[in-house]
Amino acid sequence: MATVGKVIRCKAAVAWEANKPLVIEEIEVDVPHTNEIRIKIFATGVCHTDLYHLFEGKHKDGFPVVLGHEGAGIVESVGPGVTEFLPGDKVIPLFISQCGECRFCQSPKTNQCEKGWANGRHDVMSSADTRFTCKGQKVLQFVGTSTFSEYTVVNQIAVAKVDPSAPLHKVCLLGCCVCTGFGAAVNTAKVEPGSTCAVFGLGAVGLAAVMGCHTAGAKRIIAIDVNPDKFEKAKVFGATDFLNPNDHSEPISQVLSKMTNGGVDFSLECVGNVGVMRNALESCIKGWGVSVLVGWTDMHDIATRPIQLIAGRTWKGSLFGGFKGKDGVPQMVMAYLDKKVKLDEFITHNMPLESVNDAIELMKHGKCIRTILTLE
Repeated sequence: MATVGKVIRCKAAVAWEANKPLVIEEIEVDVPHTNEIRIKIFATGVCHTDLYHLFEGKHKDGFPVVLGHEGAGIVESVGPGVTEFLPGDKVIPLFISQCGECRFCQSPKTNQCEKGWANGRHDVMSSADTRFTCKGQKVLQFVGTSTFSEYTVVNQIAVAKVDPSAPLHKVCLLGCCVCTGFGAAVNTAKVEPGSTCAVFGLGAVGLAAVMGCHTAGAKRIIAIDVNPDKFEKAKVFGATDFLNPNDHSEPISQVLSKMTNGGVDFSLECVGNVGVMRNALESCIKGWGVSVLVGWTDMHDIATRPIQLIAGRTWKGSLFGGFKGKDGVPQMVMAYLDKKVKLDEFITHNMPLESVNDAIELMKHGKCIRTILTLE
Protein backbone atom coordinates (compact mmCIF):
# COMPACT_ATOMS: atom_id res chain seq x y z
CA MET A 1 0.00 0.00 0.00
CA ALA A 2 1.12 3.56 -0.69
CA THR A 3 0.70 4.42 2.99
CA VAL A 4 3.17 1.82 4.31
CA GLY A 5 5.97 3.41 6.30
CA LYS A 6 4.28 6.81 6.38
CA VAL A 7 2.26 8.74 8.92
CA ILE A 8 -1.40 8.57 7.89
CA ARG A 9 -3.76 11.52 8.16
CA CYS A 10 -7.36 10.36 8.55
CA LYS A 11 -10.70 11.12 10.13
CA ALA A 12 -11.46 10.20 13.71
CA ALA A 13 -14.07 11.11 16.32
CA VAL A 14 -12.15 12.78 19.15
CA ALA A 15 -13.49 13.20 22.68
CA TRP A 16 -11.63 16.31 23.81
CA GLU A 17 -13.24 16.28 27.24
CA ALA A 18 -15.86 14.49 29.28
CA ASN A 19 -19.57 15.20 28.85
CA LYS A 20 -19.08 16.92 25.48
CA PRO A 21 -19.98 15.81 21.95
CA LEU A 22 -17.27 14.07 19.95
CA VAL A 23 -15.61 16.11 17.22
CA ILE A 24 -14.70 14.74 13.79
CA GLU A 25 -11.06 15.72 13.36
CA GLU A 26 -8.15 14.97 11.07
CA ILE A 27 -5.63 13.08 13.19
CA GLU A 28 -2.16 11.71 12.51
CA VAL A 29 -1.66 7.98 12.95
CA ASP A 30 1.99 6.99 13.34
CA VAL A 31 3.64 3.99 11.71
CA PRO A 32 3.41 0.77 13.73
CA HIS A 33 6.30 0.28 16.15
CA THR A 34 7.85 -3.02 17.17
CA ASN A 35 5.20 -5.76 17.61
CA GLU A 36 2.43 -3.47 16.41
CA ILE A 37 0.09 -3.51 13.43
CA ARG A 38 -1.75 -0.66 11.76
CA ILE A 39 -5.35 -1.43 10.86
CA LYS A 40 -7.76 0.25 8.47
CA ILE A 41 -11.07 0.15 10.36
CA PHE A 42 -14.11 -0.62 8.21
CA ALA A 43 -16.86 -0.78 10.84
CA THR A 44 -17.36 -0.30 14.56
CA GLY A 45 -20.21 -0.65 17.01
CA VAL A 46 -21.07 2.00 19.59
CA CYS A 47 -20.98 0.38 23.03
CA HIS A 48 -22.19 1.56 26.44
CA THR A 49 -18.61 1.32 27.74
CA ASP A 50 -17.69 4.19 25.40
CA LEU A 51 -20.52 6.20 26.95
CA TYR A 52 -19.43 5.13 30.45
CA HIS A 53 -16.01 6.69 29.94
CA LEU A 54 -17.46 9.85 28.41
CA PHE A 55 -20.36 10.50 30.78
CA GLU A 56 -19.77 8.50 33.97
CA GLY A 57 -16.10 7.62 34.52
CA LYS A 58 -14.90 11.04 33.29
CA HIS A 59 -11.33 10.46 34.50
CA LYS A 60 -9.39 13.69 34.13
CA ASP A 61 -6.38 11.87 32.63
CA GLY A 62 -8.54 9.95 30.13
CA PHE A 63 -8.89 12.80 27.62
CA PRO A 64 -8.47 13.71 24.81
CA VAL A 65 -9.19 10.24 23.48
CA VAL A 66 -10.54 8.42 20.45
CA LEU A 67 -13.24 6.09 21.76
CA GLY A 68 -14.49 2.84 20.18
CA HIS A 69 -13.47 -0.74 20.89
CA GLU A 70 -15.89 -2.91 18.92
CA GLY A 71 -14.40 -2.75 15.46
CA ALA A 72 -13.16 -4.79 12.53
CA GLY A 73 -10.81 -3.98 9.70
CA ILE A 74 -7.92 -5.00 7.48
CA VAL A 75 -4.22 -4.91 8.28
CA GLU A 76 -2.58 -2.00 6.43
CA SER A 77 1.00 -2.55 7.61
CA VAL A 78 3.00 -4.28 10.32
CA GLY A 79 5.90 -3.20 12.50
CA PRO A 80 9.18 -4.99 13.23
CA GLY A 81 8.81 -8.32 15.00
CA VAL A 82 5.32 -9.06 13.72
CA THR A 83 5.09 -12.55 12.23
CA GLU A 84 1.47 -13.51 12.87
CA PHE A 85 -0.17 -10.91 10.61
CA LEU A 86 0.24 -9.76 7.02
CA PRO A 87 -1.15 -6.76 5.16
CA GLY A 88 -4.62 -7.64 3.88
CA ASP A 89 -5.57 -9.89 6.81
CA LYS A 90 -9.07 -9.36 8.22
CA VAL A 91 -8.80 -8.68 11.94
CA ILE A 92 -10.72 -7.67 15.06
CA PRO A 93 -8.89 -5.50 17.65
CA LEU A 94 -9.19 -6.78 21.22
CA PHE A 95 -9.54 -4.74 24.39
CA ILE A 96 -8.27 -7.79 26.31
CA SER A 97 -4.75 -8.88 25.37
CA GLN A 98 -3.57 -12.45 25.01
CA CYS A 99 0.23 -12.46 25.11
CA GLY A 100 0.31 -16.24 25.50
CA GLU A 101 3.21 -16.07 27.93
CA CYS A 102 2.07 -14.62 31.27
CA ARG A 103 0.66 -16.72 34.12
CA PHE A 104 -2.89 -15.69 33.24
CA CYS A 105 -2.60 -16.53 29.55
CA GLN A 106 -1.14 -19.92 30.44
CA SER A 107 -4.02 -20.70 32.79
CA PRO A 108 -7.31 -22.11 31.45
CA LYS A 109 -9.06 -20.48 34.41
CA THR A 110 -9.06 -16.91 33.10
CA ASN A 111 -8.86 -14.73 29.98
CA GLN A 112 -6.96 -11.94 31.69
CA CYS A 113 -3.42 -10.96 30.68
CA GLU A 114 -0.63 -9.16 32.50
CA LYS A 115 0.26 -7.11 29.43
CA GLY A 116 -1.72 -4.44 27.62
CA TRP A 117 -3.42 -1.15 28.48
CA ALA A 118 -5.25 -2.43 31.58
CA ASN A 119 -2.07 -3.12 33.56
CA GLY A 120 -2.40 -0.42 36.23
CA ARG A 121 -4.55 2.05 34.23
CA HIS A 122 -8.04 0.52 34.31
CA ASP A 123 -9.53 3.76 35.67
CA VAL A 124 -8.06 5.88 32.85
CA MET A 125 -9.04 3.15 30.34
CA SER A 126 -6.06 3.95 28.10
CA SER A 127 -2.34 3.31 27.99
CA ALA A 128 -0.10 6.35 28.42
CA ASP A 129 1.50 5.42 25.09
CA THR A 130 -0.32 6.30 21.87
CA ARG A 131 0.20 6.49 18.11
CA PHE A 132 -2.36 9.30 17.70
CA THR A 133 -1.83 13.05 17.56
CA CYS A 134 -4.19 15.88 16.66
CA LYS A 135 -3.39 19.59 16.41
CA GLY A 136 0.02 18.92 17.89
CA GLN A 137 -1.44 17.19 20.94
CA LYS A 138 -1.23 13.57 22.06
CA VAL A 139 -4.59 11.77 21.80
CA LEU A 140 -5.13 8.60 23.84
CA GLN A 141 -6.23 5.25 22.43
CA PHE A 142 -9.26 3.95 24.32
CA VAL A 143 -8.67 0.49 25.83
CA GLY A 144 -5.76 0.07 23.41
CA THR A 145 -7.98 0.00 20.32
CA SER A 146 -9.78 3.28 19.38
CA THR A 147 -12.01 2.11 16.56
CA PHE A 148 -13.74 5.49 16.04
CA SER A 149 -10.84 6.22 13.69
CA GLU A 150 -10.28 5.28 10.05
CA TYR A 151 -6.90 3.86 11.08
CA THR A 152 -5.56 2.63 14.40
CA VAL A 153 -2.38 0.99 15.69
CA VAL A 154 -2.67 -2.01 18.02
CA ASN A 155 -0.16 -4.33 19.64
CA GLN A 156 -0.26 -7.75 18.00
CA ILE A 157 -1.12 -9.39 21.34
CA ALA A 158 -4.48 -7.56 21.16
CA VAL A 159 -5.61 -8.51 17.66
CA ALA A 160 -7.49 -11.57 16.40
CA LYS A 161 -7.17 -12.72 12.78
CA VAL A 162 -10.51 -13.90 11.40
CA ASP A 163 -11.78 -15.85 8.42
CA PRO A 164 -11.25 -14.01 5.10
CA SER A 165 -14.94 -14.45 4.23
CA ALA A 166 -16.17 -12.75 7.40
CA PRO A 167 -18.34 -9.64 6.77
CA LEU A 168 -16.59 -6.90 8.74
CA HIS A 169 -19.80 -4.88 9.23
CA LYS A 170 -21.27 -7.80 11.19
CA VAL A 171 -18.36 -9.53 12.95
CA CYS A 172 -17.21 -6.24 14.49
CA LEU A 173 -19.83 -7.00 17.18
CA LEU A 174 -17.66 -9.90 18.32
CA GLY A 175 -15.08 -7.35 19.48
CA CYS A 176 -17.23 -6.70 22.54
CA CYS A 177 -20.98 -7.05 23.06
CA VAL A 178 -21.79 -10.48 21.64
CA CYS A 179 -18.77 -12.29 23.09
CA THR A 180 -19.28 -10.48 26.41
CA GLY A 181 -22.90 -11.54 26.91
CA PHE A 182 -22.79 -14.92 25.20
CA GLY A 183 -19.61 -15.96 26.99
CA ALA A 184 -20.90 -14.79 30.37
CA ALA A 185 -23.66 -17.38 30.06
CA VAL A 186 -21.68 -20.19 28.44
CA ASN A 187 -18.16 -19.76 29.84
CA THR A 188 -18.61 -17.99 33.18
CA ALA A 189 -22.02 -19.00 34.51
CA LYS A 190 -21.80 -22.36 32.73
CA VAL A 191 -25.56 -22.43 32.24
CA GLU A 192 -26.85 -26.01 32.30
CA PRO A 193 -29.43 -27.74 30.09
CA GLY A 194 -32.92 -27.58 31.59
CA SER A 195 -32.08 -24.69 33.92
CA THR A 196 -33.96 -21.46 34.61
CA CYS A 197 -32.14 -18.17 33.92
CA ALA A 198 -32.80 -14.47 34.43
CA VAL A 199 -31.09 -11.80 32.33
CA PHE A 200 -31.19 -8.24 33.66
CA GLY A 201 -30.92 -5.61 30.93
CA LEU A 202 -31.72 -6.15 27.26
CA GLY A 203 -29.13 -4.09 25.49
CA ALA A 204 -26.82 -5.87 23.09
CA VAL A 205 -24.87 -7.56 25.91
CA GLY A 206 -28.06 -8.73 27.63
CA LEU A 207 -29.52 -10.08 24.40
CA ALA A 208 -26.26 -11.92 23.75
CA ALA A 209 -26.56 -13.39 27.26
CA VAL A 210 -30.09 -14.54 26.41
CA MET A 211 -28.68 -16.17 23.27
CA GLY A 212 -25.98 -17.85 25.35
CA CYS A 213 -28.52 -19.23 27.82
CA HIS A 214 -30.61 -20.55 24.94
CA THR A 215 -27.57 -22.14 23.26
CA ALA A 216 -26.62 -23.81 26.57
CA GLY A 217 -30.05 -25.44 26.75
CA ALA A 218 -31.85 -23.41 29.43
CA LYS A 219 -35.56 -24.31 29.44
CA ARG A 220 -36.74 -20.98 30.86
CA ILE A 221 -35.09 -17.61 30.20
CA ILE A 222 -36.65 -14.61 31.94
CA ALA A 223 -35.75 -11.30 30.26
CA ILE A 224 -35.92 -8.21 32.50
CA ASP A 225 -35.89 -4.58 31.36
CA VAL A 226 -37.67 -1.32 32.15
CA ASN A 227 -38.21 -0.83 28.40
CA PRO A 228 -40.86 -3.35 27.28
CA ASP A 229 -40.20 -2.45 23.64
CA LYS A 230 -37.18 -4.75 23.88
CA PHE A 231 -39.18 -7.87 24.77
CA GLU A 232 -39.98 -8.83 21.18
CA LYS A 233 -36.30 -8.63 20.29
CA ALA A 234 -35.42 -10.79 23.32
CA LYS A 235 -37.86 -13.42 22.08
CA VAL A 236 -35.81 -13.69 18.86
CA PHE A 237 -32.77 -14.71 20.92
CA GLY A 238 -34.62 -17.29 23.02
CA ALA A 239 -36.29 -15.51 25.94
CA THR A 240 -39.41 -17.27 27.24
CA ASP A 241 -40.69 -14.85 29.91
CA PHE A 242 -40.57 -11.07 30.33
CA LEU A 243 -40.59 -8.74 33.32
CA ASN A 244 -40.69 -4.95 33.62
CA PRO A 245 -39.65 -4.00 37.19
CA ASN A 246 -41.80 -0.86 36.92
CA ASP A 247 -44.89 -3.07 36.77
CA HIS A 248 -44.29 -4.44 40.28
CA SER A 249 -44.41 -2.83 43.71
CA GLU A 250 -42.16 -5.41 45.36
CA PRO A 251 -38.44 -6.01 44.62
CA ILE A 252 -37.89 -7.86 41.38
CA SER A 253 -35.93 -10.54 43.27
CA GLN A 254 -39.11 -11.41 45.17
CA VAL A 255 -41.15 -11.46 41.96
CA LEU A 256 -38.66 -13.88 40.43
CA SER A 257 -38.62 -16.04 43.53
CA LYS A 258 -42.38 -16.46 43.33
CA MET A 259 -42.25 -17.17 39.60
CA THR A 260 -39.61 -19.88 39.96
CA ASN A 261 -40.38 -21.60 43.27
CA GLY A 262 -37.49 -20.06 45.16
CA GLY A 263 -35.27 -18.40 42.58
CA VAL A 264 -33.50 -18.94 39.29
CA ASP A 265 -30.54 -21.24 38.78
CA PHE A 266 -28.53 -18.56 36.96
CA SER A 267 -28.80 -14.78 36.73
CA LEU A 268 -26.78 -12.38 34.62
CA GLU A 269 -26.59 -8.63 35.31
CA CYS A 270 -25.97 -6.80 32.01
CA VAL A 271 -26.66 -3.20 33.03
CA GLY A 272 -23.65 -1.99 35.01
CA ASN A 273 -25.73 -0.84 37.99
CA VAL A 274 -24.81 -1.96 41.51
CA GLY A 275 -28.44 -2.02 42.67
CA VAL A 276 -29.37 -4.31 39.81
CA MET A 277 -26.35 -6.47 40.63
CA ARG A 278 -27.73 -7.04 44.11
CA ASN A 279 -31.18 -7.83 42.75
CA ALA A 280 -29.68 -10.32 40.33
CA LEU A 281 -27.82 -12.14 43.10
CA GLU A 282 -30.84 -12.23 45.38
CA SER A 283 -32.97 -13.59 42.53
CA CYS A 284 -30.94 -16.80 42.58
CA ILE A 285 -32.06 -19.89 44.42
CA LYS A 286 -30.20 -20.64 47.62
CA GLY A 287 -27.95 -23.69 47.64
CA TRP A 288 -26.64 -23.51 44.09
CA GLY A 289 -27.73 -20.30 42.36
CA VAL A 290 -25.01 -18.53 40.35
CA SER A 291 -25.12 -14.82 39.56
CA VAL A 292 -22.70 -13.18 37.12
CA LEU A 293 -21.81 -9.49 36.95
CA VAL A 294 -21.39 -8.55 33.29
CA GLY A 295 -22.20 -4.82 33.02
CA TRP A 296 -19.13 -2.57 33.20
CA THR A 297 -18.86 -0.01 36.02
CA ASP A 298 -16.28 1.04 38.58
CA MET A 299 -18.18 3.87 40.25
CA HIS A 300 -19.70 2.37 43.41
CA ASP A 301 -19.31 -0.48 45.88
CA ILE A 302 -21.60 -3.49 45.70
CA ALA A 303 -23.32 -4.91 48.77
CA THR A 304 -25.59 -7.69 49.92
CA ARG A 305 -26.43 -9.44 53.16
CA PRO A 306 -23.86 -12.13 54.03
CA ILE A 307 -26.60 -14.75 54.34
CA GLN A 308 -27.17 -14.51 50.60
CA LEU A 309 -23.74 -16.05 50.02
CA ILE A 310 -23.60 -18.16 53.18
CA ALA A 311 -26.77 -19.85 51.94
CA GLY A 312 -24.85 -21.21 48.98
CA ARG A 313 -25.19 -18.68 46.17
CA THR A 314 -22.15 -17.87 44.06
CA TRP A 315 -21.33 -14.32 42.89
CA LYS A 316 -19.00 -14.12 39.90
CA GLY A 317 -17.70 -11.55 37.45
CA SER A 318 -17.15 -11.92 33.73
CA LEU A 319 -14.87 -9.85 31.50
CA PHE A 320 -15.35 -10.26 27.74
CA GLY A 321 -17.37 -13.37 28.46
CA GLY A 322 -14.32 -15.29 29.62
CA PHE A 323 -13.03 -15.61 26.05
CA LYS A 324 -9.30 -15.58 25.44
CA GLY A 325 -9.60 -13.16 22.54
CA LYS A 326 -7.05 -14.39 20.02
CA ASP A 327 -8.41 -17.93 20.41
CA GLY A 328 -12.10 -17.32 21.07
CA VAL A 329 -13.00 -14.53 18.65
CA PRO A 330 -12.03 -16.48 15.50
CA GLN A 331 -14.09 -19.40 16.82
CA MET A 332 -17.09 -17.12 17.32
CA VAL A 333 -16.66 -15.76 13.80
CA MET A 334 -16.85 -19.31 12.49
CA ALA A 335 -19.90 -19.99 14.65
CA TYR A 336 -21.58 -16.99 12.98
CA LEU A 337 -20.58 -18.14 9.51
CA ASP A 338 -21.98 -21.58 10.38
CA LYS A 339 -25.24 -19.92 11.55
CA LYS A 340 -24.77 -21.10 15.13
CA VAL A 341 -24.57 -17.55 16.52
CA LYS A 342 -26.74 -14.57 15.53
CA LEU A 343 -25.22 -11.17 14.71
CA ASP A 344 -27.44 -9.48 12.12
CA GLU A 345 -30.35 -9.36 14.58
CA PHE A 346 -28.43 -7.06 16.94
CA ILE A 347 -28.00 -4.30 14.36
CA THR A 348 -30.79 -1.71 14.41
CA HIS A 349 -28.99 1.25 12.81
CA ASN A 350 -26.18 1.87 10.32
CA MET A 351 -24.55 5.31 10.16
CA PRO A 352 -21.40 6.99 8.88
CA LEU A 353 -18.68 7.98 11.37
CA GLU A 354 -19.80 11.61 11.05
CA SER A 355 -23.08 10.66 12.78
CA VAL A 356 -21.36 9.26 15.87
CA ASN A 357 -23.06 11.76 18.21
CA ASP A 358 -26.46 10.73 16.85
CA ALA A 359 -25.53 7.10 17.56
CA ILE A 360 -24.54 8.03 21.11
CA GLU A 361 -27.88 9.77 21.66
CA LEU A 362 -29.76 6.70 20.42
CA MET A 363 -27.92 4.55 22.95
CA LYS A 364 -28.35 7.03 25.80
CA HIS A 365 -32.11 6.96 25.34
CA GLY A 366 -32.46 3.22 24.72
CA LYS A 367 -33.55 3.72 21.10
CA CYS A 368 -31.20 1.15 19.58
CA ILE A 369 -29.69 -2.26 20.21
CA ARG A 370 -26.50 -1.74 18.21
CA THR A 371 -25.57 1.04 15.82
CA ILE A 372 -22.80 0.24 13.35
CA LEU A 373 -20.64 3.13 12.19
CA THR A 374 -19.07 2.67 8.77
CA LEU A 375 -15.64 4.15 8.10
CA GLU A 376 -14.69 2.81 4.69
